[in-house]
Amino acid sequence: MKKLIAYCGLDCEKCDARKATLNNDDALRQKTAKLWSELNGANITAEMINCEGCRVDGVKTPFCDSLCPIRKCALEKAHETCGNCAEMEVCKTVGTVISNNSEAAKNLKNN
Repeated sequence: MKKLIAYCGLDCEKCDARKATLNNDDALRQKTAKLWSELNGANITAEMINCEGCRVDGVKTPFCDSLCPIRKCALEKAHETCGNCAEMEVCKTVGTVISNNSEAAKNLKNN
């Protein structure tokens, strides 16, 4: 599986936080922080928008690094992604992502 597929199946190559980090794009950081703040009902600042990918070495957003319950679970179970977990189909933790994003579900099922 591509290292830039996150534990939840999302494609990190398509993530605006990763794009902003790789291109040092402060305008994209501002835009992403504003959108993510609205979507999550949280105060997310442009300074928090730095990430190289969920499963690769390097910087991560504060959420991805230490708060994401999906990443925490996969790391605890030593799974490459949630696609390696026998409980994926009934898991409420990753269920929100895969029920709302068919590409993420496909990425996990095709690992």
